[in-house]
Amino acid sequence: MMDTHEVAAYLRLKERRVYDLVRSNALPHVRATGKLLFPRAQIDAWLAAKSGTAIGGAATTVPPIVAGSHDPLLEWAVRESGSGLAVLACGSRAGLDRFAEHAAVVAALHWLDRASGEYNVPLVRARLPGADVVVIEWARRVQGLVVAAGNPLRLRTLADLERAKARVIGRQPAAGSHQLLTHLLEQAAIARGDLRWTARPALAETDVAAAVHDGRADAGLAIEAAARAHGLGFVALASERMDLVVRRRDYFEPGVQALLAFARSSEMREHAAALRGYDVGETGRVVFNA
Repeated sequence: MMDTHEVAAYLRLKERRVYDLVRSNALPHVRATGKLLFPRAQIDAWLAAKSGTAIGGAATTVPPIVAGSHDPLLEWAVRESGSGLAVLACGSRAGLDRFAEHAAVVAALHWLDRASGEYNVPLVRARLPGADVVVIEWARRVQGLVVAAGNPLRLRTLADLERAKARVIGRQPAAGSHQLLTHLLEQAAIARGDLRWTARPALAETDVAAAVHDGRADAGLAIEAAARAHGLGFVALASERMDLVVRRRDYFEPGVQALLAFARSSEMREHAAALRGYDVGETGRVVFNA
């Protein structure tokens, strides 16, 4: 058994961080006569799970999947880089959950922390306390309203959605675009119930554009690249940062290295410019290193 001071030294954490992990039931512990104790075997198992290493030192098998937010540039780069990775677009939070469960080698996310205004890192800290991960900038993206070609309803702001009684297609709650739209609506003092929503949300950026293109919706929040690919109008509302989350041990795996190397190429920059709405000037920058 280790006490709080000993486990903090063992994990190379501050004691205050140990107490935070205990409060959230994220760290194995027991209470005896009012004192916190930490069984070393359970702490070792907890560390192994966080690092993706089984007891005895054997590495767990993590599927070569990039899970999380849908991004046309990332999808293209994964394919063109010859990384051997697969893409599973399921939303930022869902992708990070899969990553936490060792069901994906990379998580792709653009999740705004509405309290701080910071992207991605607060969610990573909360979902993966103590995990040995790095957060790498993928791209800056322009988010806004995807509207019909020519913008026939003259939509310029979120308030115009209510004025024009526009049919709005949303995103699933686990999507970063849903989080951003919730934030923008709060800033504009618009209640979600004041808007006309389509029956089913879109599961990807391109699904929003397809719904507007086919006349099933009048508008939806998505990236500029999705609108331009379908020949639609676009009203810019915000700039966001999309990041990739990877465990340090997996950062050096061939598939991840192939993707990151390709991301620094002139071919990547040219394709990002052609898609429009991307800034890849700092792609590959380490945003957070646990």
